[in-house]
Amino acid sequence: MLAKVLMFCGFVAVVFSAIIPEPVAILSQSSDIQPDGNFLWNYELADGSKHQQKGSVKQLDKETITVVEGSVSWTDLDGYHHEISYVADENGYQARSADLPVAPEIPKAIVRALEWIAAHPEPEKKH
Repeated sequence: MLAKVLMFCGFVAVVFSAIIPEPVAILSQSSDIQPDGNFLWNYELADGSKHQQKGSVKQLDKETITVVEGSVSWTDLDGYHHEISYVADENGYQARSADLPVAPEIPKAIVRALEWIAAHPEPEKKH
């Protein structure tokens, strides 16, 4: 029984020793939502974080599409600045950032092999 009480006290000590982050002050914040579906909002925090987003409604053929554009920036705990800008429209979500990974270039030998395969299709077999 004593072991259970000590274990419980240990868990309570761990929980209460957790670092609780201080709230970050909001330096500026705005929001504008229009009846036609267009919107604009943004905020900036005291830690340098910023986020802004705007949306507009556009007609594409017979379909109504909402186009959303925005950006977000922050500084991580190691002091590195990060920024991502994005667009979401009929082509999907497209993010741009120096932080996003880039696929390596396809080796030239593979490119040549793919070109050869495309130029020399396998003949169709007749049954």
